[in-house]
Amino acid sequence: MSYSNHSSPSSFILTGIPGLEDAQFWIAFPFCTMYFMAVLGNITVLLAIWMDPSLHLPMFYFLYMLAAIDLVLTTSTMPKLISIFWFRSHEIDFESCVAQMFFIHSFTIAESGLLLTMAFDRYLAICKPLHYSAILTGPTTAKLGLAAVGRGTAIIIPLSSMVANLSYCGPHVIDHSYCEHMSVVKLACGDTRPNYIYGITVATIVVGSDSVLIAVSYMLIPREVLGLSSREARLKSFSTCGSHIGVILLFYTPGLFSSYTDRWGKSVPAQLRILVADLYLLVPPMLNPLIYGMRTKQIWEWVLSLLCQKGIPSRSSP
Repeated sequence: MSYSNHSSPSSFILTGIPGLEDAQFWIAFPFCTMYFMAVLGNITVLLAIWMDPSLHLPMFYFLYMLAAIDLVLTTSTMPKLISIFWFRSHEIDFESCVAQMFFIHSFTIAESGLLLTMAFDRYLAICKPLHYSAILTGPTTAKLGLAAVGRGTAIIIPLSSMVANLSYCGPHVIDHSYCEHMSVVKLACGDTRPNYIYGITVATIVVGSDSVLIAVSYMLIPREVLGLSSREARLKSFSTCGSHIGVILLFYTPGLFSSYTDRWGKSVPAQLRILVADLYLLVPPMLNPLIYGMRTKQIWEWVLSLLCQKGIPSRSSP
């Protein structure tokens, strides 16, 4: 894509966390640790599901997709963020900035769609167990995953194009740790209302519709669970749903906080807003493998066998 016909800068300057510049070197240590844990945890989930034929089921395929999306989200931001904190490498090319913004926002929407799909999966598994295999076939599972990613891509391509076609004037300094949409738009000249309207509309509709549908799914589950005769089955179902709900709250709460305070939260300190935005792209990908993967007996057994054998178990045929 060419930007030569627009008044676009060759690069932007990312400040990191305004007000905490002197502390950023030390903040990078826990950030780097969490990034390492996120990468290690999600790669472990990917390997476990790929290597173990007993995990080739819809629920685990969704976990596989979630791990892949989380790897994209963290890797699109954390290496640059850590280089800012440790090496003061604040400059980012305009094209790289637009690309980073595209990956962050499109895969955030994709993860929201995937969480909705996983809620539907749990609803079918608990409330419609006899129809589960017939509804969630292999092709259907793949289509649902592709639909989640496709929706995110389709929504963010126009947003990225709008940003790429804006004219920019004045200092090209982004008061953020990465190229977040509204932080970039604030540097543009002229009328940016379409960007504001499109951005907040997308955030509200996507999060609103997905969260409502997820809530409906999890409200229908308890009634079915309470009807189970086995106490152990009830506890297992509630434990699984509790883990899912924890992941969902962890994903949506800081995301909404960052989105709305960036537009209207002028009284919220900038360093708090940006720190939450940074952690939003790091903490859920770090915790998801623990909450989902390590609480899943089959994945945990695969990890234990890996540790005991001190090598990756060979992939066997189903």
